[in-house]
Formats: sequence, structure tokens, C-alpha cells
Amino acid sequence: MIETMPFGSTGHSSSRIIFGAAALGAMSQGAADRTLATVHESEINHIDTAASYGEAELRLADFLGEHRRDYFLATKTGERAGSDARAELERSLERMAVRHVDLIQLHNLVEEDEWRTAFSPGGAVEALFKARDEGLCRHVGITGHGLRIAMMHLRSLAEAPFASVLFPWSHSLAKIQPYAADVAMLHELCDVNGVARQTIKSVARRRWDHPQQPHFSWYEPVGDADALRRCVEFVLADPRVFLNTSSDARLLGPILDAASNHDGEMPPAALLEADRVEQGITPIFDGEALEVI
Repeated sequence: MIETMPFGSTGHSSSRIIFGAAALGAMSQGAADRTLATVHESEINHIDTAASYGEAELRLADFLGEHRRDYFLATKTGERAGSDARAELERSLERMAVRHVDLIQLHNLVEEDEWRTAFSPGGAVEALFKARDEGLCRHVGITGHGLRIAMMHLRSLAEAPFASVLFPWSHSLAKIQPYAADVAMLHELCDVNGVARQTIKSVARRRWDHPQQPHFSWYEPVGDADALRRCVEFVLADPRVFLNTSSDARLLGPILDAASNHDGEMPPAALLEADRVEQGITPIFDGEALEVI
């Protein structure tokens, strides 16, 4: 059974496994339909996509035409100017053939110049909250990658009442003490303000040694079944967070199985350490050379 919990203060009780629709971006419609059938047969009730995920929004349209009421629907915009962000949101609504989304997120808001543009008068933040007030979305959130993002989220939350944040988290990233400390501070603020917390990259093994080779996610996922299960269990053992599934759709089943059978306990630290050594699990961000995706 996949448990649900309140998605922050939105009023929605979301499955703790959120379907990452980036997995649909390069699929044929037939393959997307089969993947979405798996999602619908599971206990997932929350879908997360983005305007930049290839054809993902288009692949969702027919499914949402039949099942829109069953899902909390989130998308993202990478635009920073207000007019551009508004236009991209409207395009997303058109592509998915829906009247509104439940959550629109500013995608990977981490760079200083982009942050300043987004928060300036006439910027994306102002435009998206206006779109919320007009009914095009119900909530506004922020997402990000890299080791700077927890502190940037703290900065963003000090400026606007975002409903959710999204950041990378895994047992290998948790070993980076400065980042873990930043995430702890982010949790404290989110607890106070009722902000939902989504995690990504939890089943990442490392960056690809040969990124030019065909692959379905920009990181190499953990390949060992038991080690992958423990990656999922590590995240879900923290009752404050949600886990967004990988852009590699082949991992959807194993992640669902791990979540369905999780007893709520944290895997033993010794086993996680053994996984990092034996499976070669290393952080995919380091704050320096590996910071940018």
C-alpha cells in the first residue's frame, strides 16, 4: 500500500510517490498510455510534469480527459519574465487540454540572475500568483537541482507564499554535511509554513560515465534491486517528504513495489554504506564541477 499524506497546506492528500511525467517525454503515445495505465492501477494520485519535458504534456492529454478528477496535476515553467511565464502556463493548459493545474512551479530557480528577474516587478513570481488568483492554477511552487537549492528555497520562501518546494535528496546526498544542514533548515521553515516537500534523484547511482550513449535519465540509476529498494526506503522513512519517480520509466515498477512494501523504517546505516561502496553510489552534485545539470 502506498500511503498518502497532506500535500502541505493545499488541502490535497497526495500519494507519497508522485509520478514524474518526464518519463513520458520521448515516448510514443502508445508507450505513454501503457505507462499511465500502470500509474492508474497503482495508488498514485499526483502527477508532476513540465513544459520542458519533451512531449510529456501532450502525452497526458487523453489520459487527463478521462481521469482529471483523480489526480493532483502539477507542471512547471522555466520562464522568468512574467509575460513569458504566463504564456507558457497557458500553453501547458492547452497541451494537456485542461482548464487549470493544481500546481504551477518555477522550474529550477537557483541562479542569481534568474532569481532576481523572477522576483522583480513584472516577473514570473508576480505573474504566476496572478494566474492563481484568476483560477488558471490553484497553487504556486518552486523546484531546483544542485547543492545550492535548499538555501535558495529558503530565500524564495522568505519572499512569497509558495505551496511546495522540490529538491534532490538521497542517502548519498545526505552524507554531504553542509547540504544536509541546509535541508534541515529548509524542513524547519516548511514545517512552520505548511509547505510540501518533494524529492528527486533518490535512486541515482552516479552521473553517466559516457553521457553520449542513449539513456532514459540524465543520471545512471541504481541497478541492483535491493539497493534501489533501500534508496526508496531511505526517502520514505522521513514522513515529511514525497518521492518523485524517475524519468526512466523502467524504474516505475520497482519504485512502486518498494513503496508498497515499505514498513516505514529507515534501512540500517551499515547496509546503506555497503550499497554506496559495493554499487558505486556517489552524489550526482558536489557544489563545484558537478553542480550544473
